[in-house]
Formats: sequence, C-alpha cells, structure tokens
Amino acid sequence: MAPNATDKPGRHADPMFPSLDELMISRLKPRGRIRSVPRGEILIEPGSEIRHFYVVISGTLALNRTDDGTFQIFRSLLPGMFTGELSLITGRHGFVRISAAEDSSVLEIDRNVLLEVLRTDSQLGDIFLSAFIARRLALIEDAASEIVVVGSNHSHDTFRIKEFLTANYQPYSFVDVENDDEVAHLVDRFRFGIDELPVVICRSALLLRNPTNEELASCLGFNASIDREQVRDLIIVGAGPSGLAAAVYGASEGLDVLVIEGNAPGGQAGASSRIENYLGFPLGVSGHDLAGYAFTQAEKFGAEMLIAESAKQLTCERRPYTIQLSDGKIHGKTVIIAAGAEYERLPVDGIAMYEGAGVYYGATHLEAEFCAGEDVVVVGGGNAAGQAALFLSETARLVYLIVRSEGLEKSMSRYLIRRIEDAVRIKLLTHTEIIRLNGHLTLEGVEWRNNRTGEIGSHDTKSLFSMIGAIPNSRWLDGCLAVDKKGFVKTGPDLAREDLRHHKWPLSRAPLLLETSLPGVFAVGDIRSGSVKRVASAVGEGSIAVSLVHRVLAE
Repeated sequence: MAPNATDKPGRHADPMFPSLDELMISRLKPRGRIRSVPRGEILIEPGSEIRHFYVVISGTLALNRTDDGTFQIFRSLLPGMFTGELSLITGRHGFVRISAAEDSSVLEIDRNVLLEVLRTDSQLGDIFLSAFIARRLALIEDAASEIVVVGSNHSHDTFRIKEFLTANYQPYSFVDVENDDEVAHLVDRFRFGIDELPVVICRSALLLRNPTNEELASCLGFNASIDREQVRDLIIVGAGPSGLAAAVYGASEGLDVLVIEGNAPGGQAGASSRIENYLGFPLGVSGHDLAGYAFTQAEKFGAEMLIAESAKQLTCERRPYTIQLSDGKIHGKTVIIAAGAEYERLPVDGIAMYEGAGVYYGATHLEAEFCAGEDVVVVGGGNAAGQAALFLSETARLVYLIVRSEGLEKSMSRYLIRRIEDAVRIKLLTHTEIIRLNGHLTLEGVEWRNNRTGEIGSHDTKSLFSMIGAIPNSRWLDGCLAVDKKGFVKTGPDLAREDLRHHKWPLSRAPLLLETSLPGVFAVGDIRSGSVKRVASAVGEGSIAVSLVHRVLAE
C-alpha cells in the first residue's frame, strides 16, 4: 500500500486522522450538502456498501467496531476530520460503524463525487488517499474486521483462504483450532463441526463452510457495484504488473476500463518477497506492496476491478468482444490480455496433495510464518527463487537452494548471487533435482538426486518453495489467437503470414506492436511470446498497449 504522507495537511500532521482547514472545507462544500445528524444516528454500518463520505462540521462522530457483537468506540472524529478508508474507493463493504456521538452536523458527499475530487484536486486527493491507506493498514495490523477464519495451519484450504484475504488487503482474524481456546466458544455460537473446517465467519453472522474464493468475494462485496451489461472501452484480463499498468494509464487517459482478476492483484510478482531492481525503489519493495500501490492508483483514476472471477472464453467472431466468466459475461471494444503465467509443478508424484500444506509457489510473510526456525527448500535458479531464499533465510534455520544446472550465473542477477554466496543460512545444491516428497497430510520431508553423480539425499522439512519454469495462462483462449509451441500468445512482428491467414486477419494494415492475431486484442507481460520476464518490462508493455488501444478505438 502507499506510504504515509509526510506533508502536514490541514491543522494536524496525523496521516491517519488529519483535519481539514476552513479553506479546504470551503472547496468541498459545493460538491455536497450540509446535514444535521442527531446523537445516536448511524451513518454507516459495517458490512454495507459505503455510498457517502462525511466531513465533520460540528459535533463528534464515533467510530465503533466489534469483536463479540458489542460495539465499542475506538476513535472520535472532531470538526474538520473525515470518514472513509479504501472501501470508499473500491465501493466495497466497510468495516466499522460510524455514528453521531452527540448532535452534529456533517458535509455529506456522494462517493462518486469524492472519486472525482481524488482525480482533480491534488492537495485534497493526497490527504484523503494517504488517510484511507493508513487506515486500511491499521485495520489489517489490528485484525480489525468482522471476518474470522477458523481452521488449521496444516490445511490446504485454510492456507488458500488466508492467502486470498491477505493478497486482497482484507483485515481478518485467525483462530487456530489446534492452539486457540476460542474455538469451543465459536463452535457453540455458530454451530459448526470440526470436520467442516475451515470455516469463515462473515460479518459476525454468516457462516461459510470451506468457501471458494468466489464466495469470499461475494461475502465481502467485492463486485457488487460492477455493471456487467456495460460495454467498456477496454477490458484487461489479469491484474499483474502489466495489467495494472494498463489500467492506470487507460483510466487516467479517460478510457472506461474494467480489470478481471481471478485471484488477487499482483500476479506472480505479487508473491515476490522483495524486488530491488525496479526503478524508483532503492530500498526494494515487496510484490504485495507494489501491487497494492498500483491497484489503488488504478481505482483512483476510475478503473473498475472484478475480483475472483476468471475469464473462461473469448469470443472471436464479433466486436465488441465478449469474455465469458465463471459467472456471466462482459463486453469490451478492445481487450488487453495480461493473464500472466504460473510456475510449473515439479515432476514429482503426489505433489498436488501438498500444495498449500508444505509446497508453496511464493514466499511472502504468510508462508514465512510456517517455517520460522525450520529448514526449508527452495527450488529454482531465477531471480524469484533467489529473492525467496534470501527472504526466508532471515527467519529459517537453513535454506537449501536447489538447481538442476551447474550454478546460478546464467539465470540470476549478479547482486542476488553475491548475497546468496555470503548468506550463512543458505546452502546451494547444484546439479540436483527433487525426486520424492514424503508426508501424511502435510509435507514432512524431501528426497533429491545429484544428476551428475546419481547420489541420493534426503532431508526433513515442512516447507518447499517451487519456482521453476512458466506455463502461460492461455488455455481459456481455446485457439482464438495465434500462440507459440508453448502456448504463449504471439503479437506484432512475431505473427507470421501463416498465422494471420489461419486466424483470418481482416484488416489491410499489419497487426500493431503488441496486437494479437485478432484486431483490437493485445497481449502483454508474461503471457506474451518473447516477453522479458521482468516487472519493469511488464509495466512498460502495459502502458504501451494503452497507446495502441487509442489507435484502434480511433479507427
């Protein structure tokens, strides 16, 4: 998420609860209405869509939250202060109750009007956005939410749910059935069996038994405000770095943009523990934070986000194009495919049963919690594997970095290699491959083989991080576009005459730089054939594609 503001907005320097001065409020007054709020009136309920933004003119508003059904005041808003956090931008459900602590008056502004202020008034926009982000970060840190996850840290589905909530910046509390005394109270109150775990208690009332990500998104109100019948200027499939860059540039330049993301913002990069070679971040930035910056930036400019719904099929026959989703369909005049790629599975029998229960494809703080003080294994010779090994070595007892080749020089940046060589908690095993995974319900150990000597080794471990190869997420395109032998989408100069003839290219002009074999459909980032697998190049392709979208829309 974005860093705290360092300027001194209004009369207070507190970035979470600043106070607007009279001149700032006077600029806002023509955009809303002054209304009286008698003591006790509730302006916003947790779990409901936030439709209005309030600035306190006189009196006091109380922020209330609950852990056990009883609301308690945890903060008061005095004159000049304002309501809201990131849910106000996204149009999703709020987390706190806001009520009048005494007879008060407020400036009420419609949410859509506030979004326009964020885009047009840089001073007020910076104040509001910094406060909204700081408040969301505080909610996450305090686990201040009516979302409770009950499950076991050894469960694949528990991990999936926690990963989904964390990746989507949703505050939640976790009750570990193996260690927390609160379990018995929750079982009695919500009437669920231990064999039904994991469960999610949503808004302190609704019980979801092992919910899918789509069910979680529905409970949290992620997509409630999306108009699925509207024909957009641009549909972006995938919210990795390339898709988010396209969303930022497209929305900021006035296009009506909708982004479809099957899981959470960030893509593969979102699971990176630390990115140090991306321009503008000399101290490095986690993939999670970078995705959060970009996601908020795109929504600030008006891009809409459809989360936890996957693209299932692209219709090739007519424009505007239709994308079939897991729930319904949407339409767009142009499409940017930024669906990325996923790591290959290790060619080891039974690996699927350990995924999320010992085998992981990203090294974030969530995964690191499970292996503090333990030995872990990282497989892969690229930058992502190197970053993961270094990150995990901060808390793990020992990290085994396993590569099939003779070393790291051909596949990893030199700065990472130097750090790995100097890290006392990282042991590099070259010419080595994983041949077996051991464990009952969760991973307990691995076996490996030296592919040069044939020597077999084994080690007890509860955590293996696999970061090898790349499989493009292009199966849903189903022959609609020209792809290379590995399934990556061909674009621009890489499209041979045979490709265009086979896919019946209808125009007299050749495909544009990032355009596919279907006019007005572009491919960027990791899913594109021949792309450079780096965050910076993905961001560049996303922004370039938007300039090409403008050309197509003008045709």
